[in-house]
Amino acid sequence: MASHLTSATLSSKQEPSETTPYDSSSLSEETANTTNIEKKSSLPSQDANTFKRSKSQIPRNDLESGQLPALNATASRATTISKKRAYTFMILIVLTQAVQMFAYGAGIIGAFTVGHAVGASDVQSTWIAAAYPLTQGSFVLISGRLGTVFGHKRILTLGAAVWIFWTLATAYGTNIVGISIMRALAGIGGGLLVPNAVALLTITFPPGRQRNLALALFASMGPVGGAGGCVFNGFFLQWTDWTWLFFFLAVLGAVVYGAAIIAVPDDERLDPEGKIDWTGSYLGVAGLVLFNFVWNQAPIVGWKNPYEYILLIVAIGHFAVFLLWESRWAVSPIIPFDIWKIPSFGALILVLFFVFMSLGIYIWYVTVFLANLRNWDPVLLGCSFLPMAVSGTGAAFFAAWVVRKLPAETVVCIGALGAIVMNTLIATMPVHQIYWAMVFPAMVLAGCTGDMVFAAGQIIASSIVTRKHQGTAGSLIGTLFTYGLSTGLGFAGTVEIYINKDGLNLLGGYRGAAYLGIGFAGAAIVLTLLFVRMKKNTVEGWQGEDADNGESSR
Repeated sequence: MASHLTSATLSSKQEPSETTPYDSSSLSEETANTTNIEKKSSLPSQDANTFKRSKSQIPRNDLESGQLPALNATASRATTISKKRAYTFMILIVLTQAVQMFAYGAGIIGAFTVGHAVGASDVQSTWIAAAYPLTQGSFVLISGRLGTVFGHKRILTLGAAVWIFWTLATAYGTNIVGISIMRALAGIGGGLLVPNAVALLTITFPPGRQRNLALALFASMGPVGGAGGCVFNGFFLQWTDWTWLFFFLAVLGAVVYGAAIIAVPDDERLDPEGKIDWTGSYLGVAGLVLFNFVWNQAPIVGWKNPYEYILLIVAIGHFAVFLLWESRWAVSPIIPFDIWKIPSFGALILVLFFVFMSLGIYIWYVTVFLANLRNWDPVLLGCSFLPMAVSGTGAAFFAAWVVRKLPAETVVCIGALGAIVMNTLIATMPVHQIYWAMVFPAMVLAGCTGDMVFAAGQIIASSIVTRKHQGTAGSLIGTLFTYGLSTGLGFAGTVEIYINKDGLNLLGGYRGAAYLGIGFAGAAIVLTLLFVRMKKNTVEGWQGEDADNGESSR
């Protein structure tokens, strides 16, 4: 453990208050019924600088031993965590986002190299890039609820195991179908990881500057992991066999996820008596997977194939039944419908989805433009993404600061405007041109757009819902991010194929796809100006019922 709290900490500035018995199997019944500890109204600000995390009490000997008690989202035990331990926990949790985004970068940079190695065409190879975010974005939808019922750390651990196993298995793939399926299965692990990591952060840090910092760090790992992954992956793909890339990712995941799991204290379940809506889970996930599959498969087989229309109808049918089920019959809906009653929340969700689709289109088409038209090798291609990592990191922290100064719609509009400019640069740049003229500024804007919008979305969503819905809010924003990145590829791929029907207008196809990205970002701005109205995020600490449960920040 990072630091030890002394008995002086316990005696400092205590006020009498209601006490709760500490239940322990190691104590006699009489002792368990009589051992109490007073709640602390304030804490020292130096060596014992602590974050208060829940309501009830912990025994004196636990504090004196320096052990970090279990995370408790149900507000039944009062827990404290030293400042040093809190930031260690924060850093390890946000690194899980960086690692799983490494896998996304592997698909972007490695799609053609891996695809060609197993005899796939360029169009078929897009599945290596699309499969991972497809399932990650789809399963994020339900994993927040799974964490609420079973415990966020448990689902985080399960997601890590799934991710490591299937990433390692990908190295043994021998054809495009098998590799794509294993990439999709690894994406399920990523989908289980992300919202539960976010929930652990938002439960630990109440609304305010510390939470904004934590979420900004988490958001910054998107471009850092994706772009950093592109760089490292480029070296592996150029100088080793492609299989070593996935061996490396599996080992990296084992190290980082293992450290994070050890650092995160055991958490008690938010809703231990809650039920999982398995019917709603199936309808929602199946609808997302089928809808995305249809659009990403369309550029390969074309819309003349009947099964494309059949699957599209089935996907839309799943969505319709999902909405009916969740709103009328579900006892424990995976997305509580009262969350949609929050003013402008539904419109904000749609706006974020459009921005993330625009970002996904940019990332893929700047990659294929440089690879196929300028013939850049994997290392050079990966290095071209470095400005995106740097600007994205800065934008995430800027968003954490500016979201307290400006209304949400202003922050989102700034990000969407960046998406318009970056796609415009790609849509209009010539084949032969230096990197610094148009690609470099586009990369800078891409990092700013993705992280500013993602960080602002996470901060806003987590601040307007209760503690009990933190996992759900994290799930929704996570779904929008990764699912939008993947779905945008399908829409853009359809545009590309129809412009480049005979394979004679590759440049025109790429530009057509980029113009679609401009359209999505423009639609996001229009929707924001018309329908999104949210106040500046100036909340400090838990509010309302959550504050009554003792969940205020010190």
